[in-house]
Amino acid sequence: MKGIIYIVSSPSGCGKTTIIRNFLKHNRDFYFSISHTTRLPRKNEKNGIDYYFVTKDEFKKMIENNEFLEWAVVHNEYYGTSKRNVLEKIYKGIDVILDIDVQGAEKIRKNKELKEIDIVSIFIFPPSFEELKRRLLKRKSDDEKTINIRLKNAYKELERFEEYDYIIVNENLENAILDFQAIIRSTKLKTVHQKELVKEILNNWEVK
Repeated sequence: MKGIIYIVSSPSGCGKTTIIRNFLKHNRDFYFSISHTTRLPRKNEKNGIDYYFVTKDEFKKMIENNEFLEWAVVHNEYYGTSKRNVLEKIYKGIDVILDIDVQGAEKIRKNKELKEIDIVSIFIFPPSFEELKRRLLKRKSDDEKTINIRLKNAYKELERFEEYDYIIVNENLENAILDFQAIIRSTKLKTVHQKELVKEILNNWEVK
């Protein structure tokens, strides 16, 4: 069986990273795809753990070599998902989590190389404009001008919510984590992912 691709998107500050990290801490058989980016590392971010930090020249060379499943420009910086890393895991039956924006999610859905792969998309929503602004200010990682740009762009991203299979409104982090776990679990129970197990049970049925 091929692995499942889980797309997780949200504007900055909605708690997406915290939710994913909490899930992965208790589910080590999933693969988290680390994106490449041309932006500078934030405080405490590490190369190869949070992102692969590369120059714009390096990124453009990777585009030329067709090394990305998807890539996009966000806030004037490049972000991309490694084709080799994801496909290698998927065809080994390992589920992959992609932390990507709405542009990247759209490209993944339309990617012909993934047409036979089950792709599940999850959008993490903030409970309100005021709460998202409060969280961005609390991080103290961006100046006021950058935060205002992020808030403006966030609305444009959130308007595309209908492109996603599931919505989690992260008002309470504990509940949002439980919702995320429930989505993953329900996907694993779909008939398409249970049919090999079911066939084995039926093949060993004593009375046919």
